[in-house]
Amino acid sequence: MPSTKPRIWSYIDPINHARLKALAKRPGSNESQIVNDALTAFFMGEHEVKRDAALIRRLDRMTRQAESLNRSQVITAEAFALFVRYFLTVIPPVPDADKRAAQAQGAARFERFIESLQTVLADGETVIFAALQDVMSDESAFFTKDELMRLHDPAPEREHADT
Repeated sequence: MPSTKPRIWSYIDPINHARLKALAKRPGSNESQIVNDALTAFFMGEHEVKRDAALIRRLDRMTRQAESLNRSQVITAEAFALFVRYFLTVIPPVPDADKRAAQAQGAARFERFIESLQTVLADGETVIFAALQDVMSDESAFFTKDELMRLHDPAPEREHADT
């Protein structure tokens, strides 16, 4: 029975021809079917949709990571700015007679600071985020659910205390 499909003649690269021949050797497939399926997929954009979906998922994850890094950087910069403001407003000027001693003491303190920084970075335990955890904790970190209920609703205890 003759096919109702139109016949085309096309030229392809020898490498693609070898691949097509190899695929056509599989049971239940032939060159026409493989070419037709490839053209259908090309025109429908199936490959692009799958590729684009994977790229979008990856970009979403990278965006969330970048937002988290940005937030951490802002917190660190703000903490440093507050420290500098506090330091500059609290520390009195050093008299000229004491400048050499103050510089020597500053150099020694800076060396201890560098050693502490190396220790913290080597341990992987960051001071700033541990401090932020302490600052950003809510009351549930300090009380049980029962204690929180009693703190927020002390009325039953008052009735008990009156009797």
